[in-house]
Amino acid sequence: MSTNTSSVVVMGLGYIGLPTAAILSSKGVHVHGVDVNQHVIDAVNAGTVPFVEPDLGEFVEQAVAAGTLTASSEPITAENYVIAVPTPFHADRTPDLSYIQAAAEKIAPTIEPGALVILESTSPPHATQKMAQWILDARPDLVGADGAALIHFAHCPERVLPGRVMIELVTNDRIVGGVTPEAAQRAKALYEVFCEGEILLTDDVTAEMAKLTENSFRDVNIAFANELSVICDNLGIDVWELIELANHHPRVNILQPGPGVGGHCIAVDPWFIVAADPTSSNLIRTAREVNDAKPGWVLDKVKKAVADQTEPVIALLGLAFKPDIDDLRESPARKIAATIADEFPHAKIRVIEPHVSELPKELANRKNVELASVEDSLENDDCVVLLVDHQVFKQMDLPQHPAVVDTRGMWR
Repeated sequence: MSTNTSSVVVMGLGYIGLPTAAILSSKGVHVHGVDVNQHVIDAVNAGTVPFVEPDLGEFVEQAVAAGTLTASSEPITAENYVIAVPTPFHADRTPDLSYIQAAAEKIAPTIEPGALVILESTSPPHATQKMAQWILDARPDLVGADGAALIHFAHCPERVLPGRVMIELVTNDRIVGGVTPEAAQRAKALYEVFCEGEILLTDDVTAEMAKLTENSFRDVNIAFANELSVICDNLGIDVWELIELANHHPRVNILQPGPGVGGHCIAVDPWFIVAADPTSSNLIRTAREVNDAKPGWVLDKVKKAVADQTEPVIALLGLAFKPDIDDLRESPARKIAATIADEFPHAKIRVIEPHVSELPKELANRKNVELASVEDSLENDDCVVLLVDHQVFKQMDLPQHPAVVDTRGMWR
């Protein structure tokens, strides 16, 4: 069996695809990245990065200088293909696989017999097999006389933490699921180029479900903390003190509440399980509903805080979905900011997000919203809403007025 790892095409140069391309190319693998965004392509070819991720810039710069990393809008022929494109959901919360299908059909003309195609995008069960079928439908010559594919397909979900991606790509264990055992072995050989963690082999559907299970586990536990925070607020109890006390039990580890759940993984992946088996996934669905309802609870707190103001000045601290990154995907803070801007058309909304240089479109287009600096004083605001506990915010003093909505317990 061939285990050629000398060339890779990475489809999608986002928060997962570009780090994967960079770390492979740092090991001498010739990597060609493909993206639909010309700004991303130009940045990579210039040896720079289009988003914030510690250490990534150095990897990209060195790989481009060494000639092992290139980027364009079109794929080339390679021994291996890694698809790392978005997998959002439709309005009815069923999975949207259109990005995977587009990537599969785009690489199909370049694939030669014996190649390996890996789906890294977090996906619902059986998505890897659908990807395989889209490729084989476009390339029937890649199906042998016995009906077996002449190329290999596998699923290897990412499991890294934004802000630590370049570390965890190397140190974390990986799950590799092959459509066939041979495909799993081929994929394992590729990840062994850079992964020092244990590489665990299974089938493709189990690998898909494993990633969804990991994120659903966290979502359920966050929902418990968020529901506790609402109950404690109604009962006049400090939820953070309560959790701290309860966690002294040797078998209790309650997570921290917040304004909701964001990011492309935890806020999305549980719905893939619900869509796969809607009848049996009652707890997972309920957890999603609890977490999705939390931004509305925050909005109600803000409304009460400025109920006597006709033109309030409201400071919103943070837009990212977690601390100390610039990733705004599925961020509850972003949704809260947009809703507050709509609910208070005569207010002045000051958004303080030190990790971005411009507001997202849905906020930038509103006349009552501005991007403010972290150095600006909070003392003239009628209400201060802490949405993300960035490290820089922890160095700020508690505003000396009562209208503070602290969703992170930072100022308790």
